[in-house]
Amino acid sequence: MKSLVIAEKPSVARDIARVLHCTQKGNGTLEGKEYVVTWALGHLVTLADPEEYDKKYTKWEMSALPMLPDKMKLVVIRQTGKQYNAVKTQLYRKDIKDIIIATDAGREGELVARWILDKADCHKPIRRLWISSVTDKAIKEGFANLKNGHEYDNLYRAAVARAEADWLVGMNGTRALTCKYNAQLSCGRVQTPTLAMIAKREEEIRAFKPKEYYGLTLKAGEVTWTWKEPKSKSFRTFNKERAEELANVLRNQFLEVNSVTSKEKKTFAQGLYDLTTLQREANQRYGYSAKQTLNIMQRLYENHKVLTYPRTDSRYIGKDIVPTIKERLKACAVGPYRKLAGVLMNQPIRANGSFVDDKKVSDHHAIIPTEQFVQLDHMTNEERKIYDMVVRRFLSVLYPPFVYEQVSMEGIAAGEMFAASGKVVKSAGWKEVYENTDVEEDLEPAEEGKLLKDQKLPQMKKGEKLYIENVSMNTGKTKPPARFTEATLLAAMENPVRYMESHDAKAAKTLGETGGLGTVATRADIIEKLFNSFLMEKKGNEIYLTSKAKQLLELVPEELRKPELTADWEMKLGNIAKGRIKQETFLKEIRNYTCDIVEEIKTGQGTFRHDNLTNKICPNCGKKLLAVNGKNAKMLVCQDRECGYRETVSRTTNARCPKCHKRMEMYVKGKEETFICVCGYKEKLSAFQARRAKEGAGVNKRDVQKYMRQQQKEAKEPVNNAFAQALAGLKGQINN
Repeated sequence: MKSLVIAEKPSVARDIARVLHCTQKGNGTLEGKEYVVTWALGHLVTLADPEEYDKKYTKWEMSALPMLPDKMKLVVIRQTGKQYNAVKTQLYRKDIKDIIIATDAGREGELVARWILDKADCHKPIRRLWISSVTDKAIKEGFANLKNGHEYDNLYRAAVARAEADWLVGMNGTRALTCKYNAQLSCGRVQTPTLAMIAKREEEIRAFKPKEYYGLTLKAGEVTWTWKEPKSKSFRTFNKERAEELANVLRNQFLEVNSVTSKEKKTFAQGLYDLTTLQREANQRYGYSAKQTLNIMQRLYENHKVLTYPRTDSRYIGKDIVPTIKERLKACAVGPYRKLAGVLMNQPIRANGSFVDDKKVSDHHAIIPTEQFVQLDHMTNEERKIYDMVVRRFLSVLYPPFVYEQVSMEGIAAGEMFAASGKVVKSAGWKEVYENTDVEEDLEPAEEGKLLKDQKLPQMKKGEKLYIENVSMNTGKTKPPARFTEATLLAAMENPVRYMESHDAKAAKTLGETGGLGTVATRADIIEKLFNSFLMEKKGNEIYLTSKAKQLLELVPEELRKPELTADWEMKLGNIAKGRIKQETFLKEIRNYTCDIVEEIKTGQGTFRHDNLTNKICPNCGKKLLAVNGKNAKMLVCQDRECGYRETVSRTTNARCPKCHKRMEMYVKGKEETFICVCGYKEKLSAFQARRAKEGAGVNKRDVQKYMRQQQKEAKEPVNNAFAQALAGLKGQINN
């Protein structure tokens, strides 16, 4: 008799099969003497679309809402049906005695496998493989310590509750909005509050009125002294007359040194990476989108096996990982890290509470290097950058603190306080890890207006009098809050407490404990979905709401706009996973809530207007096309949600204009694509290739073909939202 192992992806299945000596290839399987390894492709099974329950739901009609099936049905996802059938065949083999679930160790991973078993109606005994990396060592240890699969039943119940609740609220809310306003509108308990946060920021920017401020600096005793407001401790004032008066009084005066203090200070390295922090910093440093960083991390985890599981919300490791640290150091001691890792390998490991804490490790520990030997030359440039970030952060927490002597001086001139600051490094500590890099790993900067720059200070004593050689007045204007970038939006989604309207301490605590809006595994997809459904657009690196999003926020039920809803859900889902409340109790509440939001939308008094209509006609249905800005492209899309037609007008490229060096857009017109720059420069693709080849940086034909294939593939992808696939096949007519 054999055990059937179900992995989440083919790459992980191959790794497990290799360790378990399963070499015989079958239909969607790898088989050995004791085990048969098969795999999913992410979800193979999902919740059925509304029309699977009743044919009346084929037409999108307000009178048919709310849709509240007595029992939710599971269906096989059409695109991956072949693999589902391959797995089902293995489940019913007579020589398969039990199932080993080896999908990702978390709520969603549990759902992937359990839904397959449920749909196949398989009731064989189950065991659970729960690991954080897919190295040979981790797999062997995991199989030596398999858990009883039913220990995770409550986790599965929480996963089902989450999926069904999102279906009930999302499907009903989206249909109600679409029917009511005859436009492609969608809502959800994560995407809508995310849009509301951006709207609130835009409102703050619009309401902001800049104020001019003034500061004073003077030169005395080879030191630059900065005027300090005694009450606020700020280095600026909004009173121009006072600043000018002080500047006049100080000329040809003396400054008396009032105090000289010297204090030894330490700073520790920033914590290890969780996925959101890594995505945020990769966006700030390299401009990578959250989705891009996750995909790179996935390759480093699955293909190269050099980093641990990426979808983690913890920045700590457990005590059980500490004994493996030297082995991990040995594995990553290559290239630029050889010397840095070598220093640590020759001394005892400094494990402390700043990065080791069992209580702060959830399903998975922080992202760290594995024990797998690293081959940097096998990585792409992008992979090298992300790997470098993780390895240097891992090394830095193992190094001692950065120690320096902070020298602060204060002086009095004309009855006013002036300050100067300097720093003397005593021990570089963890900062050695970032030497010879252009990365600044210091902690967050001080509040604007309260930061004093360090300078080289001479020896001075209290009571010393210095002649004021020069006085200068500087001015500036207060800045509005910054617009969101992907990095700062990720941070806001992770900690949305400041955007809560209720100021409910319990809800705020829950949001903090559950990781905010969405999860580390879903935030990147949510951001991409908001771009792809044309609710957000990018200008440079900044995110703007579209008119569609602004109107949607006016039309959607108020509670769906608030982060508190997610806080409430996640608290209850966490309690289901812990066995404290029943799944049925939670879903009964969700059904009642669904009825409420549908009724609120039905009776709403708002209107929706397309303000991006063009005079171009859809070739499929004859309606006017909408001009939209995708994340990296300008497109024309059909306004009819059932038609789904779209065409790419232009796409932002990495090609730089030879005149102004800005990024050019590629316009898909006529027989040949053309690059056009905002400065007015135009260049056909063939001319661009010839010029680049002449400059020694040619684009080969294969790269261009690959780019064009990708462009065509993206043009065929669903436009709007999570339900776009369902929408695309519908031919019914909307009746209000």
